[in-house]
Amino acid sequence: MNNVKLFYHYLMTHFLKLCSVPLMAVLAMKASRLSPNDLQNLVLHFQNSPVIVAVFFAVVVFLSTLYAMSRPRPVYLVDFSCYLPPPHLKVSLQSIMDHAAKYKRNAKDEKSLEFVRKILERSGLGDETYLPEPLLCVPPRQTIAAAREETQQAMFGALDNLFENAKIDPRDISILVVNSSLFNPTPSLSSIVVNKYKLRGNIKSYNLGGMGCSAGVIAIDLAKDLLRVHRNSTYAVVVSTENLSLNMYTGYNRSMLVSNALFRYGGAAVLLSNKSGDRKRSKYKLVHSVRTHTGADDKSFRCVNHEQDETGKTGVSLSKDLPLVAGKALKTNIAALSPLVLPTSEKLIFLTNFIAKKWFRAKIKNYVPDFKLAFEHFCIHAGGRALIDELEESLKLQPADVEASRMTLHRFGNTSSSSIWYELAYMEAKGRMKKGDRVWQIALGSGFKCNSAVWTALRNVKPSKNNPWEDCSDRYPVKIDL
Repeated sequence: MNNVKLFYHYLMTHFLKLCSVPLMAVLAMKASRLSPNDLQNLVLHFQNSPVIVAVFFAVVVFLSTLYAMSRPRPVYLVDFSCYLPPPHLKVSLQSIMDHAAKYKRNAKDEKSLEFVRKILERSGLGDETYLPEPLLCVPPRQTIAAAREETQQAMFGALDNLFENAKIDPRDISILVVNSSLFNPTPSLSSIVVNKYKLRGNIKSYNLGGMGCSAGVIAIDLAKDLLRVHRNSTYAVVVSTENLSLNMYTGYNRSMLVSNALFRYGGAAVLLSNKSGDRKRSKYKLVHSVRTHTGADDKSFRCVNHEQDETGKTGVSLSKDLPLVAGKALKTNIAALSPLVLPTSEKLIFLTNFIAKKWFRAKIKNYVPDFKLAFEHFCIHAGGRALIDELEESLKLQPADVEASRMTLHRFGNTSSSSIWYELAYMEAKGRMKKGDRVWQIALGSGFKCNSAVWTALRNVKPSKNNPWEDCSDRYPVKIDL
């Protein structure tokens, strides 16, 4: 059956090419039958009609120019960098529990600790994730100054490595987009980056806040739009991070304690270019970015909420409906993305299934397209084991397809909007990214949003210097008890 489907896929994908073969054969046979006199008469006809020839070539040149000018500028990913915190910030699951036990005061604390322990045991996180310095202090430093220090270390660490690897002067950057959902100080994080690297005075800088774990793809989409309308060839930098210091929950609400167990320290910086000359040195080309929002639905809107509990303590509440809401948002995004990426063979099957159910009331299951015909690699946001499970099942993927997501969750935890870049770095470190391979980055976040970015590898991609998996890729994948 698999061989039949594969044959059908290739047949439909190359249908036009196959149809053109007999047409070309017929034209070649007719051309071969032309006598020398026929060819000479044809040449004389064109020589005696210079106006027609001139008009024909003028129309061709005009249409070619119009087509070239109307096409959007390609956007290239020159390089990216993921922040690797220093070794002393590495924490094991047991060390987290030992640290939290120091603040145990009563029976309620004991119950909360037991709940967090169970979450950690089932989370899919390993013993080498990272927490920021302020949360490892006794007592934790939950101040604006500590939060700014934490975020700056992640942003500057990723940016320093990116600029060094890409061999770029920061003053050549014309567009800057920084996203952090829960920490938005004044001056803004984008202004902090501008000040640190003394970026040009006319830079277009943007600071995205409150957009959750999907904000990284939103930032890429914004940078893409700006690069495509920018008059001159230029660079854009996207920085994705999240802050933990100010947002560690210290109460007893279980829906808020889950965030404490899953989120970890990290960040990423991405260099984009619209320069045609950068194609040769770039890693990827951005093919599509698709954003969908289900926030009109109240259940979706409230499933991830930054709020205070009944005692006034602040935290991020995760609803029990999150997997269901995520699945709904994913379906909405798939509906928008599928026509852009799926081969003709899958579109025809999907259309047939839709017509059979809608018009003929056929009692058949909804057809789930085979996305492995459209993509070689998948970067599913490492939001948690349940989220990865949900997307693996919804998209009918195999364990190998979600390996990068599970290993990223195990090694780095949920680093929010930057997790999809740790996953891409994993694939590069394992030597799996070949020229022409297509990558689908899927991110979900509060609101509720599901966003996709599709990239094509421009060469056999090798890991950049200081890849976050540099010292441990040989130990992965590891077996995780599911």
